[in-house]
This record gives sequence, structure tokens and C-alpha cells, in this order.
Amino acid sequence: MEATSKRSSHLCHENGDWMSHLPENLWDVPLHNLSLPGSHDTMTYCLDKNSDISVNESKLLQVIDKCMPCIIHPIIMKWSITQVLNVSKQLDAGIRYLDFRIAHKPDDSSMNLYFVHMVYTTAVVEDILREILKWLQAHPQEVVILACRNFDGLTKELHHHLISCIKKIFQSKLCPKDVVPTLRNMWTYRYQVIISYEDVTEVMNHRELWPAIPYWWGNKTAARDLIQYLERMKKNGRPDCFFVAGINLTSDLKYILAHPFGSLKKMALPSLPYLKLWIKQQYPGPKRDCINIIAGDFIGNYDFVNDVIELNKKIIPPLHYHGNETGLKHVS
Repeated sequence: MEATSKRSSHLCHENGDWMSHLPENLWDVPLHNLSLPGSHDTMTYCLDKNSDISVNESKLLQVIDKCMPCIIHPIIMKWSITQVLNVSKQLDAGIRYLDFRIAHKPDDSSMNLYFVHMVYTTAVVEDILREILKWLQAHPQEVVILACRNFDGLTKELHHHLISCIKKIFQSKLCPKDVVPTLRNMWTYRYQVIISYEDVTEVMNHRELWPAIPYWWGNKTAARDLIQYLERMKKNGRPDCFFVAGINLTSDLKYILAHPFGSLKKMALPSLPYLKLWIKQQYPGPKRDCINIIAGDFIGNYDFVNDVIELNKKIIPPLHYHGNETGLKHVS
């Protein structure tokens, strides 16, 4: 345990400012052509054990939980947790894409918004955004992508409240969607935050909101099946802008009930060496088979972050890179 703690501390120290340490020949490469580490279901480290099952989950699961809460609820909690590091420590570790699934609790008369993954979090969205702001102020050359999605129970009024909070907290740090997001551009204008927002209407109405970032979600319980899915997606060609390759395994209700003494962590950890090998074989860049953001579970438990960052060494940019060109090269 002590060795693990020392290793995590070393990792955080190494990667807190990794973007500012990239070589200058990558400063003009759009971030969607770099390799960026992300965390899947970022906020599950603070799920509320007393929270009800999300209204977005299956009716069957909600009924079972109501009938046998002392048995089912602990099982659900074990299969809902995908991260153990808090958001600041994830950023310290080098994570630059945060997966925020935002919800409003039913029958809650307040404007408070929470995060959700089967159950709701103890953390309130506004508090976490302020925590991220504080981290960014201490790391002025780092850029984070906040993917706001899910939106369970959000009315138009609550969307406006959330967007207002985002603008109020990050202010001039928000990068408008008409900017080519290279590190040089971000540093020049002191932008540090890209907001991906999974609501088309709101994206059209606010220049600070970027379109929803596609997430390649395999929905697989076995690492081999997940890799096969990701390889099929690569053959179809990568999107032109940001996208996420999710290396997270997924369990459905049937699988959970069949493994009552298991957990997502127990399922995920044995697959990490296999997933690590796949990561090391990837290339960032604009070509059809290139990757961009790679998001994983339990990001502090192995060399995931370092492996994703290291992929940027494979990029050989042309002498003069312009935002609309796709002339990046990579070496094998």
C-alpha cells in the first residue's frame, strides 16, 4: 500500500504540467490531433451511498433496490465506482478530459445539480467547477476539456442555470468554438477550458459551448471484445474534431446480478495489461486510424496516463502547421 501511495504521488508530481512541457514543435498542432488522457465517469469517487438509484436506470433495478435495499444497494455501489482519485488529483495525474454526467435529483426543489452514475454524487456541480478553476489558476498553461452530458432531469431553466455557472466561474478562460485549439492559441488568449455540451440547442446559442464530443463506447465486459470494437471504429475513420476512445469495460444489470461479490474494479484491473498494450500501439494525428482522447477507469492504478501522453512523441509535425491542414505525420 505504501509503494502504491508513493507511486501515485510521483505520478501526480510528474504530470501536473505536462502540456506546458511538450516540445515547441507541437504547440501549433490542434488538441484534437494530440493524444490526451481522460477519465471515464470522472466523479464516481464521491457517489452517495444513501442516494436513490437514478431515475434514468431501469425500472427493474429501481424496484429490486426498493425491495431489498440492504442487499442490492451495496452491490450497485461497487459496480458504479470507476474512479478513486478526486478531480484535483486526477488533473495532477495528467487527466485532461473529464467525463461529467450531470443530473438534477427528482423532487428536489433547489437548483442544485449533481453528477450521476447509477446513483447520485455527494458533490455539487458548481463546487467541482470551482475546484477545477482553482487548479487551473495554479497551472496556467494546462488545458482541460469538460464533457457535460447525460443531463438527467434538466429543464431548460436548469440548463440556463448550469451554463450561467460555467460562464461565471471560468469567464475569460473559456475557449470559444470558433478558435483553432492549439496550445499556442490557447496560451496566447489565456484560454484553459473547452466545454463540450450535449445539447444541440444550447450549443447553437452559446459560442463558449462546443458540440458534444463523440465517445466510442464498446459496452463490453471483456477486454478482447472491447479492443475488437475499437479497431472496427478506427477502420471507419476518426471524426474531424475531438473524439474519445473509451477503454472502459461495462457491466449490465444481468452481469451485475450474476456477480454479486464482484465489482467494476475487480473486473477492470485484470484487463489493464491487455489494454495497456493496445494504447502503446496507437498514434495521434488526423489520419483515419489515429486516436485523440483515450478515457479509462481507475486512472491512478497503472501507467495509463503516462502511456497516453507518451504517444505524442510519435508525432512529426510539418515545418509550418495551419489549423485547416491535415498534414501531420507519424512514425512507426
